[in-house]
Amino acid sequence: MAGAATSLDVREVEVFYGTLQVLNRVSLGVSGGEFIALLGSSGCGKTTLLRAICGFVPVERGVISVDGRDITKLPPDKRKMALVFQSYALWPHMTVAQNIGYGLKLRGASRAEIARRVEQMLAMLRLKGLGARKVTELSGGQRQRVALGRALAISPQILLLDEPLSNLDAKVREEVRHEIKTLQRDLGITTVHVTHDREEAMVMADRIAILDAGRLAQLGTPEEVYNRPNSPFVASFMGAGNAIKLSAEPNGCAVRIPEGPHNSAAMIDATTVDAPALARVAGARGLVAFFRSEDARLQPADAQASGSLVLRGEIVQASYPGGYYRYAIQVGADQFLVDDERRHTVGEAIGIALPLSALHFYPEAAASGASPVLH
Repeated sequence: MAGAATSLDVREVEVFYGTLQVLNRVSLGVSGGEFIALLGSSGCGKTTLLRAICGFVPVERGVISVDGRDITKLPPDKRKMALVFQSYALWPHMTVAQNIGYGLKLRGASRAEIARRVEQMLAMLRLKGLGARKVTELSGGQRQRVALGRALAISPQILLLDEPLSNLDAKVREEVRHEIKTLQRDLGITTVHVTHDREEAMVMADRIAILDAGRLAQLGTPEEVYNRPNSPFVASFMGAGNAIKLSAEPNGCAVRIPEGPHNSAAMIDATTVDAPALARVAGARGLVAFFRSEDARLQPADAQASGSLVLRGEIVQASYPGGYYRYAIQVGADQFLVDDERRHTVGEAIGIALPLSALHFYPEAAASGASPVLH
């Protein structure tokens, strides 16, 4: 197996489909042995980036290098990479062992070498005793292990995963997710994983690259992109889907949110947000605050909450998903979803307490799609 030192560097890569630009100056460095997730919605360019890395998509501009060696123009079979497809792409007429050993056979390995590597893969992937079975007789999770074994059998320097878990049901997906991450860590193989599943990226990756419309929106650890999103898009994509516009007044090194008919006053300063967030909104006279429903707390409409911004509204819908209640709350012209363990009634006046440390603030101009300003 390739050592952990294999690094990947993508620099200013641009890809076009005809006249349509799909990747726009994307740069991404992957350290040896690192697990990177490419995360984004459909059409953002994440699969195109993966296919450019492995050579299936030509690069118009930019450089892709492995351990400092330019591979931008190399064909796929010369890049020492292996790709696991979403559809598994297994040969249905072959046995498990034949599928796993197929890449080695193409490379001219001896029968003895193929047999030895196949046995290693079967043991590693908990498939011992299944080598003689046809892949059509296996479960979805087992087929995915076979596809992974075929990729690893050729000892690639870099493993590429193209949404390999999307065809599995939820329980099996969680099991295989854990197995892939454990295997990747044990082998120390550099891995790039495409997914549209935020939770999958969070639990598997060392760092997450979030793509938006062909551009790299943010790159960071799961904790960084979740707790410190650098843009309204990243905040929303990482689960902070509630957004509200607020009036703002610069106040020295802080920003004050004045009292309004639907919100309490609040002060954004070094005690409530981190330095980058404070610098981002310095001097702003209009803000957009993004928050996750699980960070909000319901309280009496007239109550205050220290260190929090309080929105005042009315419960217009209630449901019980299990273990908690989910409420739709009308605040002025806007409606927000908030989860709470306590039972409330539709029509009840209610306050939504939002800890300032849990809010993601951006200047109004950076989030033009958010809801109307609360005065």
